[in-house]
Amino acid sequence: MADMAQLLMDAGIPIEKDRIIALNVYHDMLLDWNRRMDLTSVPDAEVAARHFLDSLLPLTLDHFFPQGARLIDVGTGAGFPGLALAIARPDLQVTLLEAQGKRCAFLQAVCGALRLENAAVCQERAEVLGHAEGHREAYGLAVARAVAPLNILCEYLLPFVKAGGYALCWKGPAVAGEMEDGAAAARKLGGTPETPVTLPLREAERLLLPIRKTETTLPQYPRKNGIPAKRPLKKDK
Repeated sequence: MADMAQLLMDAGIPIEKDRIIALNVYHDMLLDWNRRMDLTSVPDAEVAARHFLDSLLPLTLDHFFPQGARLIDVGTGAGFPGLALAIARPDLQVTLLEAQGKRCAFLQAVCGALRLENAAVCQERAEVLGHAEGHREAYGLAVARAVAPLNILCEYLLPFVKAGGYALCWKGPAVAGEMEDGAAAARKLGGTPETPVTLPLREAERLLLPIRKTETTLPQYPRKNGIPAKRPLKKDK
């Protein structure tokens, strides 16, 4: 099993010892709960690198994570990247958005075990919460990892982001084929895609795609439950 502290140190991620201890507790709870429910299909020995390191690599890009930023992780699943970020950066105020109750129970258990005061678990769909007062255009950062193609992801994320903030999308090299429709969707939702950043993950090619929120999202977005995935926004022909 990869050593968490060594992985993060080698990647140049600044993190205090007590945060490493907390991340290891989270890691061990994930492996334990995963024996009883479907949280990850990644082999145990690869979880530290493929989930934890992958989630935390963008912390080397300081300008995306200002002190005290409010962040929502849409479709967080087992807590990646949002819960890992909340542990590593206690100054961040993190909402973990997840529709499945069993996964929310796991997230609540980890937050309770670590007594995290900067992370809140919310069981809801993005299409619903994206219209809710206190959440719509209320976050400096909306993030997602392994959730959906880019054009669908934009409709999930951008309604949460306030002007000047960012949607951050963890993507692999296949994002090149998603860019045309993704960029068109972003513009319809008030966002402007920026140049993808390559993250130094040895196990796989990983890109972080930043989308800056430049205009208010029109009130009809996000559309009703399931519609963004069934009828994704595309480039006008």
